[in-house]
Amino acid sequence: MIGPASLQRVTGAHPRLLDAALATLVGGIGLLPLLFGRWPDGVRPSGADAVAAAAAFLLLLARRRAPLPVLALTVLGEVAFTVLASYPSRVLKVAALIAVYTVARTVRRRIALIAVSATALTLYAVITYATDSAAGPEAGAVLAWTGMFAAVGATVRTWHDYAAAMEERALRAEASKEEEARRRVAEERLRIARELHDVIAHHIALITIQAGVAGHFLRGRPDQAEVALGHIRDAGRTVLDELGPLLHVLRQSGDETAETQPTEPVPGLSRLGGLLESLTAAGLNVRQRQAGHPRPLPTAIDLTAYRVVQEGLTNAHKHGSTAEAGLLVDYGPAELRIRITNPLDSGPYPAAAMGTGHGLTGMRERAHAVGGSFHAGADADGRFCLVVRLPLPPAGPPSDTRTSEWPGTALPATAANGRQG
Repeated sequence: MIGPASLQRVTGAHPRLLDAALATLVGGIGLLPLLFGRWPDGVRPSGADAVAAAAAFLLLLARRRAPLPVLALTVLGEVAFTVLASYPSRVLKVAALIAVYTVARTVRRRIALIAVSATALTLYAVITYATDSAAGPEAGAVLAWTGMFAAVGATVRTWHDYAAAMEERALRAEASKEEEARRRVAEERLRIARELHDVIAHHIALITIQAGVAGHFLRGRPDQAEVALGHIRDAGRTVLDELGPLLHVLRQSGDETAETQPTEPVPGLSRLGGLLESLTAAGLNVRQRQAGHPRPLPTAIDLTAYRVVQEGLTNAHKHGSTAEAGLLVDYGPAELRIRITNPLDSGPYPAAAMGTGHGLTGMRERAHAVGGSFHAGADADGRFCLVVRLPLPPAGPPSDTRTSEWPGTALPATAANGRQG
């Protein structure tokens, strides 16, 4: 059994088939009186009725390709048939009404309104001419039928326009959803790339330096070489420990069991003591100070501050002219200021300070991502200076503006020994 949905799919896929069936139906109805010898109202058909049926058949075949010309020809045919045969053609009148529906369905509304109004007046005039009565029931009926077919065509047009608009809106929503998903994937990949760079580059630099130290002391001072190898082992273990949470995040997609596994806390300034200890063990003498009153930081700010200090001191160790650096962490009322200085080297670090190094680019993007600022370059004293300012929420208790050496923070002994002044 063919339902309305199936019929709609067939007609939508084969519109010309529907036109051919409709034209055949109307033309066949126009030829039936020739077979029976009279119309239902007793009027005897003539050869003009056959011509009208053939004209209606041909015109309805082309109604979808040329709706306005088809409407004009059916109305003119109705006028000509009425004048020549002295009575209106029923077949051409039906064809004209179908053409009215097609015009209201496909043509622009203003043009369709003009065409439908002209058709209604013309058919009214034809009926008035044939019946010699301007107020007869047939004259009123032709106006009603014309308006009804036009209203149905306009309604179908509005429904199709609404369906097309909804489909377009759904497509746009789907496209924007896919674009948002791609953007989020790209941002997540960039974040993971920054984390991998910060984790690996820092410790690989320490491993490289300690390997050089071990090679230098291997023959003459094996005890010092053994200490350097121990630092290499500890740095490698730290790399594996910090890579674990990142790889866990990557495995979470499609792995429901991984979500229940614990992850390590996000690194922050609370872990700064261990970082300074590892740098001191690697041979970097860090002169560090803290100003202001330490307080809990938002997770994003805390992570950014830690990574900036980690990357900045690692670069100072790799590119500085001497194995020393200065670090200032200033807790202000509205911002956290991090300042790292070290003697300039004539090597690649000045070029990196101009923005060509991946480390400085990563620090700049991290600072900007949380609404902060980043500056790196040589200062007036001929030292390389890196300054990062990160916004902070308003502090609860008043800040202590006195400068101190990490009050309330227990640094390891090796880190404390590395301080100067």
